[in-house]
Amino acid sequence: MSSGTMKESHSQWSSRMGFMLAAAGSAVGLGNIWKFPYMAGEMGGSAFVLTYLICMFLIGLPILVMEWLIGRRGQKNPIHTMEDVAKAEGRSPEWRWVGIIGVLGSFLILSFYSVIGGWATDYIVLAGKGAFLHANAHDTEQIFNSFLGNVNHLLTWHTVFMAATAFIVALGVGSGLERACKVMMPGLGVLLLGLVAYAYWVSGPAFGEAFRFLFTPNWSALSSTAILAALGHAFFSLSLGMGIMMAYGSYLGKEVNLLSTARTVVILDVLVATLSGMAIFPLVFANGLQPGSGPGLIFVTLPIAFGSMTGGTILGVLFFIFLTFAALTSSISLLEPTVELLEEKTRLGRKSATFLSSLLIWVLGIACLLSFNAWADVKLFDKNIFDLLDYVTSKLLLPVTGLGTIIFGAWMMKQRVIQQELNLNNFWFAIWEGLTKLVIPVAVVAILIYGFWPEK
Repeated sequence: MSSGTMKESHSQWSSRMGFMLAAAGSAVGLGNIWKFPYMAGEMGGSAFVLTYLICMFLIGLPILVMEWLIGRRGQKNPIHTMEDVAKAEGRSPEWRWVGIIGVLGSFLILSFYSVIGGWATDYIVLAGKGAFLHANAHDTEQIFNSFLGNVNHLLTWHTVFMAATAFIVALGVGSGLERACKVMMPGLGVLLLGLVAYAYWVSGPAFGEAFRFLFTPNWSALSSTAILAALGHAFFSLSLGMGIMMAYGSYLGKEVNLLSTARTVVILDVLVATLSGMAIFPLVFANGLQPGSGPGLIFVTLPIAFGSMTGGTILGVLFFIFLTFAALTSSISLLEPTVELLEEKTRLGRKSATFLSSLLIWVLGIACLLSFNAWADVKLFDKNIFDLLDYVTSKLLLPVTGLGTIIFGAWMMKQRVIQQELNLNNFWFAIWEGLTKLVIPVAVVAILIYGFWPEK
């Protein structure tokens, strides 16, 4: 047992399906719908997509399984799980730092993730009010910039989104996280398929153009930068290195097959990312817009398409509901590691731990939203607060946690026990060891180096 006061009771997922939907909900977020399409647009489309798929299965899936496996062994929050499992393996308890960095990462990420979630929520209202009707690029950019410049507006929607996240998490693992994902994940699927069908209906030949863009290999467009970006996005897309999957694994029973569950989660995550591309790019191409228009693709470029097509107002509302749902299924998972830590390590109950965690994250989120307006000139290392937190978490904390997790699992734990737990024969376990001991650590180190490599 780790030192200090630790509550003995620990929640459990009520079913494998509930756990799988919660894990998929964590993975399916803004990264799939906001970041993936514009990265594909900037880096040549199909070549990037295929590289991303390979990275998801060869790199992302094994790290995901390892985080669940360690979490299930420890049955505690990520920090004390790492400490206890390390002690059980005869290793230094200082491996707790892997958990510390992971929990810190999820805490910091949610502070600015909630701000973006607030954008998506507000855009439901804007789309419903017809704000994008007949809008051109100048109009949608002005709407977005005006929104970013309004402190009270940003604060309102940041608060609304953070309150919704806290409400779900406060209800607990079964009644909150699991139940919410059982509702929202099928809802996401229905909305996404409806959006793809609508894109097919209104875009004409542009739908085929989008399909070729995403799925016809164009290897000449594949650069070392695109490969490392695909690798990094696969890492971020599955919520790896944030303490989330280790926390989710701590609520798992021994009966859950980790490999088959991880395979399903990865497939769902990839499906949402690629189908999101098929919902977005036909509209982009049909309206003569640029697929590589950067982060503004969702909030500046797409509204132009919504404003110029039949039924665009309804489509815009549905799209931003879809985006908000995806953000919410991820935000509740980002809050969970901190809440689990406070709930187990202190005398706080679930609701009090959630309130305290959410309050602290909400306050840090205010600093993030102010970086777009009142504090725009406040810079650290030549970055505003929002960009700095994004940079530190994605480029440093997440890869370091992922690297620590995979090294600990592959080199510090008894491998025969892992083989039995994963139910792998000698041939497949040899492949597993090759990936986890050599290939994945090298790949994660490459992500780290790439993150700090001077931009050309």
